Amino acid sequence: MTNLLQKELGQLEKQLLTLAAVVEESVQKAIKALAGHDRELAQKVIDNDDRINRLEVDLEEECLKVLALYQPVANDLRMIVVVLKVNNDLERIADQAVNICERALAVIDSPHLVCPLELDLMAKKVIDMLEKALDSLVNTDPDLARTVLELDEEVDTIHSQNYQAFKDYVRQNPETVDSVLSYLTVSRHLERVADLATNIAEDVIYLNEGEIVRHTIA
Repeated sequence: MTNLLQKELGQLEKQLLTLAAVVEESVQKAIKALAGHDRELAQKVIDNDDRINRLEVDLEEECLKVLALYQPVANDLRMIVVVLKVNNDLERIADQAVNICERALAVIDSPHLVCPLELDLMAKKVIDMLEKALDSLVNTDPDLARTVLELDEEVDTIHSQNYQAFKDYVRQNPETVDSVLSYLTVSRHLERVADLATNIAEDVIYLNEGEIVRHTIA
């Protein structure tokens, strides 16, 4: 029974890492599509969301099957709980990538406008957070996971600055409100990706140390 369970757990981990790689690629492509006004790339990200949804559902079903068949306890149960949670967060990150691409298409269709918000730096920090969160998951590295928690505050600060920049710019250029609002919405979607990457990092800490750090780290 133990050997069979460990084999099943290994398969769950493999499925999770496959999903993580696909989702990370979607976020990177979404940001690239926005920056390059690339309609084709944005549409590819949107179209690929169905595949991600299927991967997420398949992994959840496998987790439930293992829970029912083997009734794991202690560390094994903790791992399955983390897989379920990270699986859900990855699917939600992919949704944010789709949302960014939809805003990218809206910007492409609007009159040309130089983005007045700090999206490039924000996107780089969000990608860095996501990469570190997933690396900490792959390498079971709680110390790396904690660096993700520290970076989240920086992203929140940039989003707040973007909101203020939006208000200032639209006040002076009211005719641009629709286009600039699309950029502000992208800022919000990037912030959500950062929040979800933080969730993953928190789950890595829980998996390795059994400590629930949610709500405890300022």
